[in-house]
Amino acid sequence: MADRSLEAEELRQLPTTELVRRLAADVTTLVQQEIALARTEMATKGRRAGIGVGELGAAGVAALYALGALTACFIAALALLLPVWGAALVVAIVYAAITAGLAFTGRRQLQENLPPTPGRTGETMKENFEWAKNRKK
Repeated sequence: MADRSLEAEELRQLPTTELVRRLAADVTTLVQQEIALARTEMATKGRRAGIGVGELGAAGVAALYALGALTACFIAALALLLPVWGAALVVAIVYAAITAGLAFTGRRQLQENLPPTPGRTGETMKENFEWAKNRKK
């Protein structure tokens, strides 16, 4: 507490030009820090959104390869127990369930990270504004 009163007294002794210079330097530093924080947040959200897009793409590729490579084998195996059309239907339903699970996961990842707006930066800017407003009093 004594440090603050000493600091306040020192500030009162400074000429107005020096106070304005310090204020300008502090505002510049604060703006630069907020911009750096916003960049970091945007990059993080962009990477996470990219992961979601990749998962959706992987879901499509996996579905095509799985359907192409394993369908004939599964249908042939199930055709020993069911008519061929029934075996094909069972295999198609299983593939559809797997594809839906992958698509749901990728969609959820995208919804959590889009639009890529910086959340923490806005909060810190509000805190800084409140601090400056209260400091003035």
